[in-house]
Amino acid sequence: MAQAAPHTSPNPYAGRSHVFPRHTKAQTPMAVGGDGCYLIDANGKRYFDGSGGAAVSCLGHSDAEVIKAVQDQVAQLAFAHTGFFTSEPAEELAHLLAANAPGDIDRVYFVSGGSEATEAAIKLARQYHLERGEPQRRHLIARRQSYHGNTLGALSAGGNAWRRAQFAPLLIEVSHIAPCYEYAERQEGETLHDYGQRVAQELEDEILRLGPDSVMAFIAEPVVGATLGAVPAVPGYYQRVREICDRYGVLLILDEVMCGMGRTGHLFACEADGIEPDILCIAKGLGAGYQPIGAMLCSKTIYETIEAGSGFFQHGHTYLAHPVATAAGLAVVRALLDRGLVAGVSALGDKLDAALKQALGQHPNVGDIRGRGLFRGIELVADRTTKQPFDPALGLAGKIKRAALDAGLVCYPMSGTRDGKNGDHVLLAPPFIMTEAQIPEVVDKLELAIRQSLPAT
Repeated sequence: MAQAAPHTSPNPYAGRSHVFPRHTKAQTPMAVGGDGCYLIDANGKRYFDGSGGAAVSCLGHSDAEVIKAVQDQVAQLAFAHTGFFTSEPAEELAHLLAANAPGDIDRVYFVSGGSEATEAAIKLARQYHLERGEPQRRHLIARRQSYHGNTLGALSAGGNAWRRAQFAPLLIEVSHIAPCYEYAERQEGETLHDYGQRVAQELEDEILRLGPDSVMAFIAEPVVGATLGAVPAVPGYYQRVREICDRYGVLLILDEVMCGMGRTGHLFACEADGIEPDILCIAKGLGAGYQPIGAMLCSKTIYETIEAGSGFFQHGHTYLAHPVATAAGLAVVRALLDRGLVAGVSALGDKLDAALKQALGQHPNVGDIRGRGLFRGIELVADRTTKQPFDPALGLAGKIKRAALDAGLVCYPMSGTRDGKNGDHVLLAPPFIMTEAQIPEVVDKLELAIRQSLPAT
């Protein structure tokens, strides 16, 4: 395949911008349009959105039905504060989500994104135990190498060492146990089942260490997203986690902000593991990028406990259940269900997985290709046999990101896969509307970016 020419970023505001960017030294292109699975910059260059931004754009960038829903709603009612009113799109979207949610999930609390959903979940868990007369339940347990958001409460819950480091003095105390990260942490000779049970046992051990009646909740991602790169749990792990939570009265919070809303082949990712959470967080694919929206969903039991007690969840934001955002979310979820897109994710994901393994499965620097549905991770290693990561000083993830953009592909490379410092992976989360014919474009451009970015041997 021909090598892509270096791309200079078109930005008419270069040198005079007042936007505070993610990276002050980065020169990013200016996006001016979207067409299906593609983003278009100011020079007319097209980029296949192979990661949906950050697993957001599940319907691509020009869905006519969602666009019309947003336009119609903003023309009818742009905003009504939830301290005074509810709105039809919020009611309809909550009803649709509750009707399709697992187990006893019955109520939906709409926010503006994933971090807010996590904050709401943590605070609801605490208030639930207070309302039940158990104020001693104050501890939250999470997992290392996880990510639950960037606000201080969500960052405290997350186990991403790099993101936490400079803010550590500001964070609340949260216990972190091992992730279920079979590729790197299963011991030689250990079966998948035994490995899953061993790492799940860390939850019970930590509950007992903290005090069986002092833990309020355990939070985890069913398929770990940005920090580990599309890592699902091994069979039996989450069943054991659910049993432990039930035994000690600990609420199970599942963070599906990145892996939910059809991304892994189920509307709710936990369905693949056969478990039911007490609280569930969603965002990203809920609005598909057409509006900022997230949600915290809770069980009927939790809601009725609040209702029978104080009757007031002591939490809130100005833009809760925003009418335009919930109208977009309603159109997105209807599209996912009515068009059969969720059902198609598994089959298309299997084809993407097969193509990745055909192209990269024997590459000397590709250690693992994993994931579910259209949520795939490629872990890069210096040595396949020992699984030794590359030296972090190489900056491999950043190089792959730039090379992929030059080639016309948006993907999501990250460093620190193993421990927050060592390890590199690439995350793929393409739109559900991609076709089988587009898979070679994604794989070829990714293979080129990896090849260009690896150190010479």
